[in-house]
Amino acid sequence: MMNQHIPPSAETSGRIPLDERFAQALQYAWQLHRHQMRKMGQTPFFAHLMAVAGLVLDYGGSQEEAIAALLHDAVEDQGGLERLGEIRQRFGDTVAAIIEGCTDSFQQPKPPWRERKERFLARLAEAGDSVRLVCAADKIHNLRSLIRAYRVHGEAVWSAFRGGREGTLWYYRAVLERLQQGPSMPIVQEFAELVDQLEKLVSA
Repeated sequence: MMNQHIPPSAETSGRIPLDERFAQALQYAWQLHRHQMRKMGQTPFFAHLMAVAGLVLDYGGSQEEAIAALLHDAVEDQGGLERLGEIRQRFGDTVAAIIEGCTDSFQQPKPPWRERKERFLARLAEAGDSVRLVCAADKIHNLRSLIRAYRVHGEAVWSAFRGGREGTLWYYRAVLERLQQGPSMPIVQEFAELVDQLEKLVSA
């Protein structure tokens, strides 16, 4: 059974409640991604962004980290460096820096899949805790979706992934290894458990 991780509550962590800036980021993220759908299940992509932000907050993240979670795909999918500049202007340097650290490509068309993933992994190994937090939250939600889809569709799910079966498994394990190189974080332990769960599921 997966271990339960109990993040600190707002009352015990001393965090400031979310304010109007978070509401603005929520609206901005919806405007950017409202026409996108997820590659598995064809659910609105915006649902993924809300889930990632929720995980960041559940694990004690700040408002800036939660805003970055809402916008973590905006640069990669919706405008590149020009979009990053707009985010910096709207939400500040801290949010922009986290998003930059979570982005694996700033250009369109994107470089080949393996090339950009290896470059991202190299940067992730040196990333600060805020980037590690948002990255782990993103990968946790992606893995939950992948595991759920695999249980329904089996090996057919890999057709939705550019890296295919082997590339996808390699990538999640590699991300985990980079995240584990930094200071211990409870969210990384949950991510590790999901990586193990997926590997056992596909090898059964």
